[in-house]
Amino acid sequence: MQATSNLLMIRPVSFGFNEQTADSNAFQTQSPDKQAVQVRALEEFDGLVKTLRDNGVSVTVIDDTPEPHTPDSIFPNNWISFHDNGDVFTYPMQAQNRRLERREDIIRKLKESFTIKHVIDLTHFELRDQFLEGTGSMVLDRDNKIVYACLSPRTNQGVLDTFCKQTGYNAVSFQAVDQNGLAIYHTNVMMCIGSDFAVICLDGIPDKTEKDSVILSLKNSGKQVINISFDQVSSFAGNMLEIKNKNGETLIVMSKNAFDALNYEQKAILSSFGKLIYADINTIETNGGGSARCMIAEVYLPPNTDI
Repeated sequence: MQATSNLLMIRPVSFGFNEQTADSNAFQTQSPDKQAVQVRALEEFDGLVKTLRDNGVSVTVIDDTPEPHTPDSIFPNNWISFHDNGDVFTYPMQAQNRRLERREDIIRKLKESFTIKHVIDLTHFELRDQFLEGTGSMVLDRDNKIVYACLSPRTNQGVLDTFCKQTGYNAVSFQAVDQNGLAIYHTNVMMCIGSDFAVICLDGIPDKTEKDSVILSLKNSGKQVINISFDQVSSFAGNMLEIKNKNGETLIVMSKNAFDALNYEQKAILSSFGKLIYADINTIETNGGGSARCMIAEVYLPPNTDI
C-alpha cells in the first residue's frame, strides 16, 4: 500500500529558522521577526490540517513542547517512520537540536490506536557522524520495496544499507545537485513516488549512468515519470505526497507554491492519478526549508485490535 489515510503532524510552539541545518539546506531563508514567524507558521499549520481533514483524511496532531527548543519539530518525517508490519524506525539526525525532536510519548500515543511490534533504533549511527533522516532522506516505493535516495551529508549510504537489510527494500542511490551545483540535502525535495507516478527533477542527477538507472527503475515498476525543473524544485514542487482519504480516494497534497509552480500539463497528468489539494505554507517553506510532505509522517501501522 503506497498511500495511507492516517497521518501524524506536530503543531509547532517555537518554529523558526534553524541555524544548525542552514549549512546543508539551501532552501532556508531567515526572517527578521521571529515572533511573527511562529504566529504565521501556526496559522499555516492549522490551515494545512484543516485542508486534509476537510478532504476526509485522519490526522493525529500532537503539540510540540516549549522545552527543549526544537525549531524544526514541524517536520516529524525526518526522525520517525511507520510501517505496515508494525515496525517503527527512529533515525540518526545531523543537527544536534533536531535530535531533541524524538519523543517516546508520541510513540506511546500512537500505541493507543495502532499496533507497534518493534521499534528499530538507528540513532547510534550519530556516534559515527552518519545520518539518515527518515523519509526526507529516503523516498519509499512501498509497493515495490524500492528506496530512492540522493546521497548527501544527511543521507549516508551505510545507514541506508542497514535500513534496507532490516526492511527488505532495495536501494537506488545517486548524487543530486541543485541549479547551483550544491548537493540536494533531502531526496524528497526533488522526488515524489505515488502508486502509479513519480515526480522527479531529472536535471538534478548529473551522472548519466545514475540518471538512467533511476529512470529504468521507475519505469520497470510501472510509474509514469513527471519531470520537473530546478525552478519548480525551488518552489517545492518535488515535495508532494500521495495519500488516501477515509473513502479510499487518492489525494495528492502539496503547498500552494508547489501547485502554482506546476504547468497545465503537469497538473492534468497528476490530476489523472488523484485530487490535487494544497495550502499556503509559505512562511514554513521560507524559514524551515521544507514543505507539505516534510510536515507529514504517514502512519501505516495496523489498527489496534484491542480497541
